[in-house]
Amino acid sequence: MDVKDALKEIKENKFRPVYVLYGKDRFRLQQFIDAAADKLFTKDERELGIVKFDTSETVLDEIVLEAESLPFFVERKLIVVRDAVVFAAGGKEGGKLDHHPEKLLRYIDNPLETSVIMVVVHAEKLDERRKLVKTLKERGSLVPFPELDSSQLKQWMLKRAAGQQRKMSEDAADLLLARVGHSMQQLSQEVDKLCLHVGEGGVIDSEQAALLTASTVEEDVFALVDAIAELRVDRALRLYRELLVRREEPIKIAALIARQLRIMLQIKELEQHHYSPQQMAGQLGLHPYAVKLAAEKSRKFNAARLGALLDSLADLDYRMKTGVIEKTLGLELYLLSLGLGKGA
Repeated sequence: MDVKDALKEIKENKFRPVYVLYGKDRFRLQQFIDAAADKLFTKDERELGIVKFDTSETVLDEIVLEAESLPFFVERKLIVVRDAVVFAAGGKEGGKLDHHPEKLLRYIDNPLETSVIMVVVHAEKLDERRKLVKTLKERGSLVPFPELDSSQLKQWMLKRAAGQQRKMSEDAADLLLARVGHSMQQLSQEVDKLCLHVGEGGVIDSEQAALLTASTVEEDVFALVDAIAELRVDRALRLYRELLVRREEPIKIAALIARQLRIMLQIKELEQHHYSPQQMAGQLGLHPYAVKLAAEKSRKFNAARLGALLDSLADLDYRMKTGVIEKTLGLELYLLSLGLGKGA
């Protein structure tokens, strides 16, 4: 069953006796459980109405017994079961405990209206060979929570900001994705922080997002590459020393510089074949925003210079790894050499 359909039923106070919530998107999965709890209980009732189990510690028999017993002091109870052995694909049915899935199958045929069971499986797939999973699938009780892709996350962030009477620019959303990644939990925290900063009716642009979120190592290396392109050795050295203060390894920094240069060279090649930014992102396995930035930076280099820089970095990498030159000093001398025209 689709998440939207399941939520629609819950809002209409129509609960199924058993749900199996599975997938890697823990944020939306937890939101679903919270939505069910909000519908079932008042704030004062939640502690009494929610019962939690883990199938690694408790057998299904006891969980079914709990579902078959009437709730105390509340009209209904929500039984949340964390599972990694009974339903998940690849999980060993029963694990260390002797579970009896047939007990839950019998309960499904004659459930107690006052109990709602929600099984939580943090896995992409369920083992559909098992009778219990097949039965629940036939009854529409399986609710998947796959991770959202970049485009969906971007729209979700814009909607979250709009829900707080703020407007977020697409560039700001792209920047957050590039810096924070695809964790909805972290993205929600960053969006809420920015909303608080701009105030009601405010606009969140990329400058504010950049100011209030921590830059990634990749971004700082990108700035370093930019300094290399402009032969600004002083800025390149300052950025390099800032990375060292952050305890980044010189060999890793050199590898990241090489990666950025390689991406820029690939973009130049793809542009010659008239690839769109979206097509380039798919070809290179990168976020469109990263491709956009790399394409802008690549215009400061010609293909020959990018190739020469990559060759010289490969030589530096070999000398650092074989101990011919001390790592920290080696990369610093390399950056200095660029100002004399020797690095390209």
